[in-house]
Amino acid sequence: MKDYFALLARYNLWATRRLYESLDTLPEADYRGDTGLFFGSIHGTLNHLLVASDRIWYRRFAEGVSPRDVQLSDELETDRAALKAALLHDAERWCDLVTGLPAERYAGTIEYTTMRGTAAVLPFAATLGHVFNHGTHHRGQITAALTARGHSGPELDWVYMLQQEQARPAG
Repeated sequence: MKDYFALLARYNLWATRRLYESLDTLPEADYRGDTGLFFGSIHGTLNHLLVASDRIWYRRFAEGVSPRDVQLSDELETDRAALKAALLHDAERWCDLVTGLPAERYAGTIEYTTMRGTAAVLPFAATLGHVFNHGTHHRGQITAALTARGHSGPELDWVYMLQQEQARPAG
């Protein structure tokens, strides 16, 4: 399980970097304009990713804390560059966390309090899988928004990362 989640964490970082290859040159109007996504704009969706991954789930997994002082729609970063830096830093922290956990931890549970104040005890590995699946879901929404606005989106299929990794020379 540990190796599998290390792979998911690497994919999360790789896909975030690839997404930003398309977003870095996106005009401000397309970046901040309402795209019909649940969180409105691409910027709003990226902020939601930061809230969920960094401020909620990372704290639950790494610190055993259940934050209640943040909302899923909060705008943590107004500046595009700062948001990008925060999301990349968050993805790197997940890589470190996942590889630093003892292998037996993946067979356990995670206990936390939901945003609504309800106690939850869930399987650790499956819930950690949710964190990475959630990021994949919203990156997919963003690539669809790019396409709808006439821009090309990046290829984010996991298999492309695996092919890239396999093609790298050993050493």
